[in-house]
Amino acid sequence: MKHGEIVGKIHNSMYQQIQKTGIAAPVQVLIDLSILSKEDYERWRFGKVDYLERVCKVNLSELSLIMREIRGYAAKNNLKASWTFYKQWGMKNLPHAKKLRFSKSGGEDIEKAYATHYINPVRMSELKQQSQILSKAHCE
Repeated sequence: MKHGEIVGKIHNSMYQQIQKTGIAAPVQVLIDLSILSKEDYERWRFGKVDYLERVCKVNLSELSLIMREIRGYAAKNNLKASWTFYKQWGMKNLPHAKKLRFSKSGGEDIEKAYATHYINPVRMSELKQQSQILSKAHCE
């Protein structure tokens, strides 16, 4: 895939996520770009894959480019960065949920970048208002 093509797909993924939920997540961008399959994502979430990059279908330099582009899109669109704790699924009843790893290296900056979601507070407020209007309409 050409650089311009992948940048367009990253921006489209981010835009679509923001329009739908008010939040954009790097892992969803990877899924939208077919770099990460939903099945591999779920295997990772259940702890069956030791780190997320292992099941991504591109090399580390391409992943770095994608992550940089995600941060660039977020900055240009004034999205608020919000770190998210990714814990292993299926561990609900255990007192200490296992924190999942994204990268082979486990470097703090890399892990933080993957775990950072980007929020559009204005869009989230609009979606909340729409939801409340729909709820009231269903109750009447």
